[in-house]
Amino acid sequence: MTEQLFTNGRIMTDAGLGDGEVLVEGGRIVAIGRPGEIDSTAARVDLGGNMLLPGFIDTQVNGGGDALFNADPSVATIARIGAAHRRTGTTGFLPTLISDDLSIVAEALTAMRAAIAAGVPGVLGAHIEGPFLSDERSGIHDADHFRRLDAAGFDVLTAPGAGRVLVTLAPEMAGTAAIGALVTAGLTLAAGHTNATFAEMEAALSAGVTGITHLFNAMSPMTSRAPGVVGAALLSGAYCGIIVDGKHVHPAVLKVALRSRPLDRFMLVTDAMPCVGGNRVAFDLQGKTIEVRDGACFDAEGRLAGSDLDMATAVRNCVDLLGLDLRDASRMASANPAAFLGLDEDTGRIAPGLRADFVLLDDGLNVLETWIGGVANA
Repeated sequence: MTEQLFTNGRIMTDAGLGDGEVLVEGGRIVAIGRPGEIDSTAARVDLGGNMLLPGFIDTQVNGGGDALFNADPSVATIARIGAAHRRTGTTGFLPTLISDDLSIVAEALTAMRAAIAAGVPGVLGAHIEGPFLSDERSGIHDADHFRRLDAAGFDVLTAPGAGRVLVTLAPEMAGTAAIGALVTAGLTLAAGHTNATFAEMEAALSAGVTGITHLFNAMSPMTSRAPGVVGAALLSGAYCGIIVDGKHVHPAVLKVALRSRPLDRFMLVTDAMPCVGGNRVAFDLQGKTIEVRDGACFDAEGRLAGSDLDMATAVRNCVDLLGLDLRDASRMASANPAAFLGLDEDTGRIAPGLRADFVLLDDGLNVLETWIGGVANA
């Protein structure tokens, strides 16, 4: 791969947004400098005065491009989902399987390993959201698939392979011993779809849970005498995924949460369904018809069923609905999820030594181009 000099743009580095240029060699960032500072014969990539940000990393992607991971957990589906989300700035993602039979979970993890081996752009691993969840907080998940985390489930989740495996579970359906064993096996764990008490959640965090799946949604709330999962999450150092679509959580509630703890422990997720980057206004989810209307996805009973959200829109919403600075929104979309997955030495920021995963935005925060490892979107 030839050298590339990304020039004539505003670069989002750890210091913030400023005029500059970035030298890339072999798919990795070699140097960052002020305009005209880098002396190189590298091929020029003219950014046209636009903003170069770290590519977005989405840890919860059920579908996209009219494809749903549960419906067909295959390499082809992963590639189709990744291509759809790349058009909206996502350069790293976890295809997400919602609660299903263990045989389907195993199939999904096999497909993830094969996708990484095949070099499917952007795939970082897989997110297994269930089936070790609470009946009381099922949301759109089919509770008929729910089960306690037993030896069979442990064996499926810990089969060897490449990539990051994130598992969302209800602590009360697993127990601290199993949580500790999964962490020891190298998995990343998040609590979600859980009715755990504050004490149960604190024990799970101590045992190795480091994430919270879609904070506020499908979990025991914080009340005056029962802090619940939400209270434990906000008091902890766990990474909290938030869906900033104005539908899942009221912006005022998110503002309160963001003011309660450091922003470096929040990360944007889409929880996207097939409609994102696709044309379908309705789709089937495990026998339920899901309709897309008013920027959200609903089942026949009016329950939210994932989202019609992409990462670029989530970043814009952070600025427009939550009043965040673009630098903070960018970190929540890139650096923070990279750190959560343990990939912060490889991607998530524009810094020397990291992979050249970029998204180019105009002043309206619309996506103009993406690069994964220095390779532009085809």
